[in-house]
Amino acid sequence: MSTQTKQQQLDQIKAEIIKNNVCPDLAKQATQLVFGDGNADADIVFIGEAPGKNEDQQGLPFVGAAGKFLNEMLAMIDLQREDVYITNIVKYRPPNNRDPYPDEKQEFLPYLEQQLEVIQPKIVITLGRHSLNCFLPDLSISQVHGQPKRFKGRVYLPLFHPAAALYNGGMRQTLIDDFAKIPIILKKLT
Repeated sequence: MSTQTKQQQLDQIKAEIIKNNVCPDLAKQATQLVFGDGNADADIVFIGEAPGKNEDQQGLPFVGAAGKFLNEMLAMIDLQREDVYITNIVKYRPPNNRDPYPDEKQEFLPYLEQQLEVIQPKIVITLGRHSLNCFLPDLSISQVHGQPKRFKGRVYLPLFHPAAALYNGGMRQTLIDDFAKIPIILKKLT
């Protein structure tokens, strides 16, 4: 039996989402599926909530202003996008950038789980409360941000969403401080 590379497995999951017509109403009004981007062998996976306008147009997650800030923070800890994997829970842009509905997140969650199964990251970084609550529903982002949580054999690090930091200077510094913990947490996990 030929073993597929991780990237081939990820491409297969992407094809399945399209084949299975996940969230047809969202798909109809989106330009394209925004599946994920980065290194299929990454130690770190970032998970946002859903693509925005820029992401919808380019087919890549986190390419707008929040993505630029994410890139800056990665650079601060000596990483680039190519070193990590970035995705969202919901893979189509919700109309007018509204929050994804619970049923939309539910429909996409099995595919996200498959992505994580393939990549096997050492740490999953949730960006924003939607992403956090998909995995750890009982936690509040304002209370647990920057604190690693182990759950079902996986380590999660909840962070504020970079978009929130663009409009709130204080949160920007909090996010930078939390981000600085990533290499330290990774070291402990190796």
